[in-house]
Amino acid sequence: MMFDFKNKVVVVTGGAQGIGKCICEEFKKAGAKVCIIDLKDNAYFKGDLADKQDLETFASKVIEDYGHVDYLINNAAPLSKGITDCTYEEFCYALNVGVTAAFYLAKLFMPYFAEGASIINISSSRDRMSQPQTESYTAAKGGIHALTHALAVSFAGKVRVNSISPGWIDTDYKVYEGADAIQQPVGRVGNPQDVVNMVLYLCSDMAGFITGENICIDGGMTKQMIYHDDCGWKLSLKNSKK
Repeated sequence: MMFDFKNKVVVVTGGAQGIGKCICEEFKKAGAKVCIIDLKDNAYFKGDLADKQDLETFASKVIEDYGHVDYLINNAAPLSKGITDCTYEEFCYALNVGVTAAFYLAKLFMPYFAEGASIINISSSRDRMSQPQTESYTAAKGGIHALTHALAVSFAGKVRVNSISPGWIDTDYKVYEGADAIQQPVGRVGNPQDVVNMVLYLCSDMAGFITGENICIDGGMTKQMIYHDDCGWKLSLKNSKK
């Protein structure tokens, strides 16, 4: 096994599903103790990341159970709604889940981070590009991207803080062909393991000189310009608005 995290304590938000679940599974394989907080049922703590009391109760449980934290992985996905339908309350909720919770957990665990600790924030390639009607999600992902370098400076010498921006990641490991695949320079759609590999690396001693950094894992998709008839894509005006 490339990574050895035996007896390390890992906190993963949104760890009951998708990328977060894969992160938890791989850390467990590497010997770590994993503490999950998720709205979905899980073996450790069911709670709402937008709820201050839930965050405090969760953090207290982690410290009571283990006494310290080695790695904090802020992975939970915020609500995704757009400018047309997203209410004020929904937008605030998305930011609470996607940004405020990451900040507050870092604050709650601040006295308890072990030597060599790391925080990994899961952002998104949407922190630099958008589709229509995605304002709540995009704002939250942009926020956690910026929070990363702020925390890296504040935690200098104690905790390394980095973020990862996944692109198109299919959590069901579906294999795509044609335009869906070749629009990405690597020739395929990503899967959770592509993200998890980087999470483990950034937490390891091999990444000891990396902090405040954002790494985009998108198969090169954000680097490739695509016009009509490129990579199998054809412009359709069928549903366009005048």
